[in-house]
Amino acid sequence: MVRFEEVVSEALAAKRRLLAGFDFAFGYPAGTAERITGKADWQSLWRAIASSVQDGPDNTNNRFDVAARWNQHHFPDGARFWGRPRALLLDGLTDTKPPAPSGPPLAFRLSEHHAKGAKSVWQLAYAGSVGSQSLLGIARLSTFLDQHPSRKEIAVWPFETGFCTGFTQAVVLAEIYPSLFDVALSDGDVKDAAQVRRVAQEFARFDVTGMLGELFARPLMLNDAQVDAALKEEGWVLGIGHENLTVLAAEEPTQETPVSRLDYIRDPAEIYRQSFETIRREADLARFPESMQPLVIRLIHACGMVDVADDIVFSDGAFEAGAKALADGAKIFCDAEMVRHGIISRLLPAGNEVVCLLNDVRVRPLAAWNRTTRSAAQVDLWASQMEGAVIAIGNAPTALFRLLELLDQGAVKPALILGFPVGFVGAAESKAELAANSRGVPCIAVQGRRGGSAMASAAVNALAGGLGTNG
Repeated sequence: MVRFEEVVSEALAAKRRLLAGFDFAFGYPAGTAERITGKADWQSLWRAIASSVQDGPDNTNNRFDVAARWNQHHFPDGARFWGRPRALLLDGLTDTKPPAPSGPPLAFRLSEHHAKGAKSVWQLAYAGSVGSQSLLGIARLSTFLDQHPSRKEIAVWPFETGFCTGFTQAVVLAEIYPSLFDVALSDGDVKDAAQVRRVAQEFARFDVTGMLGELFARPLMLNDAQVDAALKEEGWVLGIGHENLTVLAAEEPTQETPVSRLDYIRDPAEIYRQSFETIRREADLARFPESMQPLVIRLIHACGMVDVADDIVFSDGAFEAGAKALADGAKIFCDAEMVRHGIISRLLPAGNEVVCLLNDVRVRPLAAWNRTTRSAAQVDLWASQMEGAVIAIGNAPTALFRLLELLDQGAVKPALILGFPVGFVGAAESKAELAANSRGVPCIAVQGRRGGSAMASAAVNALAGGLGTNG
């Protein structure tokens, strides 16, 4: 903190602008602040953390005791904080992950659903955890801000700035995620140090190219309610939702771009923004829960027909079931290679394995023996592995029919069925059967003949990353 305070003082004295990035969560899942402080705002929670956490100059602290006490006092419906040294026994704090909460505050913030491999802020110990750093870091920053003589010149993004680029404060504090960029390690490199250097280098390059300000703007994938949650309590990770800028900043033009007489939008982020804005304006999304709307928007975007929203059917909690399965590392089984290739791997929250067995050497003889299609035959090969998985069918009605047959025969159940087979023979019928009786499995489907690989992969991308751009 001493060095940080010096850097801030130097920037203010020299009238320079300063962006200070911190690799710990600035917020907790929505509902946390009200549970702990009675007020649903970030600053009340920061001050509560600062008044409770004791962190000495020798790095001795009481973070585990605070977490245990808060679990007992504020979360009677189930502990949120978890993780501790196994030799440290505390009532109220386990060394293993508790069951996922069924209501707010949930296990992850919105931003963590969009940050590949992000850990929950509730996890205080073990590899990759950030919860301890968050408690200690927030305590330090809160005290720093409350005591700083030039507090009005310092802003915490996005809480005090909003998602905009027009703020005037000289010093901005922001949460960063070092894994936002891929890093190639050399011999002797420490991964964490290399990642932090890469983030600093990329943000500096964005600054030089005039694109840094765009990182502070509203992420495209967030609806109004999600923006409100991020600004009041959860915060956001700088750069998440603007991954397309990584590509733009890295591109070095090798020759002058020729002047074109054709007038069209070239900026990928603007294309996405206008597309999603048009869909929200023209499609009737009122019957869909907020959690489902990004998926519906992606489906419409994939096919270009806003009226497809009228044909979408879904079971209660289907989106949440699929998103949780992906966050927990579930496999994704696809009936066609086009579905597999349409899934954006960088959005997958746990590096999930995406499987299509259509071209497996076992499939053709199995299909011949059963007198069925290869698409249906491969489903038999999924059967032993699909417990808790996400099934994405975007091509063959026979694959969906076979899946339902296997479930009738007692096969293990996946976490979610995405039913988007397309065509004139069996497509409408297979999806009607799924909608009428999903065999106890949450499902999302589009009724009728429409569907296709693009829609199936779009549904997976929405479960994994909302309306994040393809990059």
